[in-house]
Amino acid sequence: MTQPRGRVTVQRLLDGALEVYERSGPVGFTMTAVTEVSGVSVGSLYHHFGSFDGLAAVLYERCMDDLLVTLIAALHRSRTARTGTRAMAVAYLDWVAAHRTEAHFVHASAYATFVPDHAERLAAAKLPRMLEIAAWLQPHITERRVVDLPLPLIEMLVIGPVAETSRRWLAGAPGIDLEEAARVLPDRIWASVRAT
Repeated sequence: MTQPRGRVTVQRLLDGALEVYERSGPVGFTMTAVTEVSGVSVGSLYHHFGSFDGLAAVLYERCMDDLLVTLIAALHRSRTARTGTRAMAVAYLDWVAAHRTEAHFVHASAYATFVPDHAERLAAAKLPRMLEIAAWLQPHITERRVVDLPLPLIEMLVIGPVAETSRRWLAGAPGIDLEEAARVLPDRIWASVRAT
């Protein structure tokens, strides 16, 4: 198989997996369903991903990367610590609204069986984006505009509220409105990371 043909096969499998997930959710997300929708054989799936869990891990990696790229773009359009923090929160909620299936896959994957076996790979894939966010934040931390905490804790303060809001919205919880959250949460998130 030529390399370009292999890339096409990989893309068909990933597109098929997302289509299956959109139609059937986690319950219907099976290897049989994905190979049927994509028109790609089980053998090819194993050749490119090693297993169905391997395919799920790559799909998660791609969805997460798209989300992180969106957050980083919001940061780079911002000049101040306040506008950057607020922009990241709004960008997260906007991405979820615009990419409901991908967002559902990312949020549901915290409980998925593929994560433990691929945790190291997923963390390694996420690291360059997280370092980019850290690099944007560092001058603001140094200048005491943002609280000096380990990056994972800053991530929890900034992303935690919008991630939980998104999870509940995706689950259909009553009273959760992403537009309202985008109006209300950013200033409160900024208050939680602003250095006093």
